[in-house]
Amino acid sequence: MRNFEYDIMREIKERWSPRAFSPEAVQEEDLRALVEAAGYAPSCFNEQPWRFMLFNEAQEVARLKTYLAAGNQEWNRQVPAYVLFLYDRQFQHNGKDNPWAAFDTGTAWGFLSLEAHRRKLITHAMAGFSRKALAEALEIPESLEIIALVAVGKYGDPSALPEAIQAREKPGSRRTIDESLFKGHLKENKKPL
Repeated sequence: MRNFEYDIMREIKERWSPRAFSPEAVQEEDLRALVEAAGYAPSCFNEQPWRFMLFNEAQEVARLKTYLAAGNQEWNRQVPAYVLFLYDRQFQHNGKDNPWAAFDTGTAWGFLSLEAHRRKLITHAMAGFSRKALAEALEIPESLEIIALVAVGKYGDPSALPEAIQAREKPGSRRTIDESLFKGHLKENKKPL
């Protein structure tokens, strides 16, 4: 059960991460629009460290699924498309390490998920896959880091899921604001570095 104290965006209130996907193909135009939305996320120095790799051709989707962890393979059988999220570890403007790249790419994921919901698509981000083996198979340069794989599609029939997964096919609960928000208090007589 989700309870909202404040009037926030409908897409945020309604978005969750289902596992019941329809095998129906997602239009290329919709997938490209999701990536465009993701690309409008804010980033440090406007660096836009994210990179996206789209998998929506049946043969490639089937091959990609072999890299999923066993638990994810159980519910990914019907997923028609994926977006692989990667980020550049270094700033382009000076070649130094970019410690905000993962944070910025996570923000891009949030934008993509909200645009997907607006388009009546569902998304489910995953970390349960063989990142190293996938990076090798895709010949990802060492300057890029794979961070997440996102399933994209239309909502399907939850009864097609394995029984144990059906029980979890609902929006997850959230902590209250007071469980996550704390007031900052700086110590007196402490100077910034």
